[in-house]
Amino acid sequence: MNVRRANVRDIPKIMDLLVQVDMVHHNGRPDIFKGPATKYNEDELRTIINDDMTPVFVCTDDNDIPVGHAFCIHKQLYDDNVLTDIKTLYIDDICVDKEARGRHVGKMLYDHVMEYARAGHFYNVTLNVWTCNPGAMKFYEAMGFKPQKIGMEQIL
Repeated sequence: MNVRRANVRDIPKIMDLLVQVDMVHHNGRPDIFKGPATKYNEDELRTIINDDMTPVFVCTDDNDIPVGHAFCIHKQLYDDNVLTDIKTLYIDDICVDKEARGRHVGKMLYDHVMEYARAGHFYNVTLNVWTCNPGAMKFYEAMGFKPQKIGMEQIL
């Protein structure tokens, strides 16, 4: 397996992976997440993939077919009244195909994202994870992520 930048020919498989991500969230919180759905359409994906500020990485099998993806976003505030000007790489989405789980695809994507962040002189890597996805929470904790802030809700 190999990790590389995504390209437009990967879009059909990435769309399938986005549905898988949505269904994990939909199954955990059907009151919030529609299902099956994708957070981006093909045109939006094309734009994201071609933008260096929103790198998308795919882990591919021996036939160069994506079996996982990592969507990232460069973030940096300037001259904020409270926050410093640190450069953050935000992981918007990581997904491993349900057929490829247990083969360390997530770890390969994580390692690649971390190498990319170090090479780009980012201060930190951040992400959000839904509590209805305990598998993802355990994975990120195993990779060394610590809570930075906690979002809370009260359903009315």
